[in-house]
Amino acid sequence: MAGALRKTMVYLGLAEDERYDGYDEYDYDEQPARAEAQPQQQPERSAAVTPLPQRTPVARVVRDVEVGALNRITTIHPRTYNEAKNIGESFRDGTPVIMNLSDMDDSDAKRLVDFAAGLVFGLHGQIERVTSKVFLLSPAHVEVSAEEGAPAPTARGLFNQS
Repeated sequence: MAGALRKTMVYLGLAEDERYDGYDEYDYDEQPARAEAQPQQQPERSAAVTPLPQRTPVARVVRDVEVGALNRITTIHPRTYNEAKNIGESFRDGTPVIMNLSDMDDSDAKRLVDFAAGLVFGLHGQIERVTSKVFLLSPAHVEVSAEEGAPAPTARGLFNQS
C-alpha cells in the first residue's frame, strides 16, 4: 500500500522520485574525452522513402436530374401525417408538389410543413406559401417566378411558418 501511495505522490508532484537521483550528478558542460587521432564519424543513415499513393476524388454525383420541359406537377391533399411519404417520394423524383393542407387539423398541418421544409432543405429545393394552407414545393432545377406586383424572395432559407 505504501508503494501505491508513494507512486501517487510522485505522480502528483508531492514527492521526489528516488529512482532518478543519480542523474543530477552528471555535468552536462563536460564533453567526454575523444581520441584526437581518429575523429568519430557517424554512419550515414538513409532509407528509401515510399511515396504515398495519390488518391483520386471519390465524390460523385448520386443522381443527375434531367432538366427539360416541365410536364408534371403533383397535387396532394393529405388528411393525416402518414401521407408525408407520398409528398417526399414525389419531390425526391424531381416533381414539383402542391401540398393542400386544408383537410388537416392545425397540429398535423404544422408537422407536415416542418417535414416539407426539411425535405426541400435536404434536396436543395424551395418552398413557397400559395395560400394560408397551400404550399408549393419546387425542386432545385425548377425556377418559380413571382407575379410582377409581388416582391421576389431574396433568400432561399428554411420556411418560417410563424
